Amino acid sequence: MIEIVKPMDIEKRSFEIITQLLGEHQPSPEVADVVKRVIHTTADFDYADNLVFSENAVQKGLDALRAGCHIVTDTSMAMAGINKTALKKLGGEVHCFIADPDVALEAKERGVTRSSVSMERAAALDKPCIFAIGNAPTALLSIKELMDAGKLSPALIIGVPVGFVNVVESKERIIASDVPYIVARGRKGGSNVAAAIVNALMYKITR
Repeated sequence: MIEIVKPMDIEKRSFEIITQLLGEHQPSPEVADVVKRVIHTTADFDYADNLVFSENAVQKGLDALRAGCHIVTDTSMAMAGINKTALKKLGGEVHCFIADPDVALEAKERGVTRSSVSMERAAALDKPCIFAIGNAPTALLSIKELMDAGKLSPALIIGVPVGFVNVVESKERIIASDVPYIVARGRKGGSNVAAAIVNALMYKITR
């Protein structure tokens, strides 16, 4: 039987179904909004187990957003998925350098990925940043190298690249560091997941 739901109520009903299907496996109140929005985006309940959070990661992300931090993504898709209206209310901007011609040229000359060069560009921004990485493990590895060199101090790293080459290893390096993080452990993730996590954090403030 088709369930008749008003358009304005579809998201609310979806979250009710997610909560019901999670049963006794409910995430803690601090992280529930993030976990459920990722499940809502992907219809994949594995994220109830795969998403891991450093201590007070959600609160630190909220504090950074309230202070007007910027968001840096590794893909245009992740940037497109972030709610710009909500971010504007908080005084932040979103940046993605991956398609910049000079980034592509420098990456080719140095024999590195555009994602790595993009993170170096981001390190030069004059505001604290949340990094939302949904595609490129090399972006996470570059962030870690910049942190180790004292050139970068992220407000929060959302580390959810998807794939098979260096994906698991790059995530584990972030987990082993002392930076606030939200990471999708294992091979799953994606730009849509990165955007969903950013939006979940913003909605906790703006809705």
